[in-house]
Amino acid sequence: MITEEIVLTVKGRKKIEEELEHLKVVRRKEVAGRIKQAIDFGDISENSEYDEAKNEQAQVEERIAKLSNILKNAKIVDENDINLDYVSVGTVATVKDLEDEEVLEYTIVGSSEADPYELKISNASPIGKALLNRQVGDVVEVKIPDGVSRLEILDIRKSED
Repeated sequence: MITEEIVLTVKGRKKIEEELEHLKVVRRKEVAGRIKQAIDFGDISENSEYDEAKNEQAQVEERIAKLSNILKNAKIVDENDINLDYVSVGTVATVKDLEDEEVLEYTIVGSSEADPYELKISNASPIGKALLNRQVGDVVEVKIPDGVSRLEILDIRKSED
């Protein structure tokens, strides 16, 4: 089985560690309380509250296992090692779409941290792959549903968030 390398920024690792801690300390107790309360209602064979709580417990445990696995296998990008000569994980690439002249700032992160709504794009996404290891002044072509988008890299800086 081929597994994709998991890349995290220091801030991304911290965010995952915080979520994992919350799940282990808070959510587990909440769900256990719901299960106990449902059992107290009596016959669990036809108890929808019990079934819902057990399903929630399975989801919480699955998320804990996933986050633990990410942390165990992640390669952490040290912000001190980021070279601003080229686009890499942990950098912000300011690009101009050469078709419509729109300027955007993409923060390049590992896939576990990606959030397209905040323009945090994965190094494994089409745009992320196209930008990786490229320099200011380079023009990259990215296949998009409507054809090909041409982006010029205007600036590269370290991510601040």
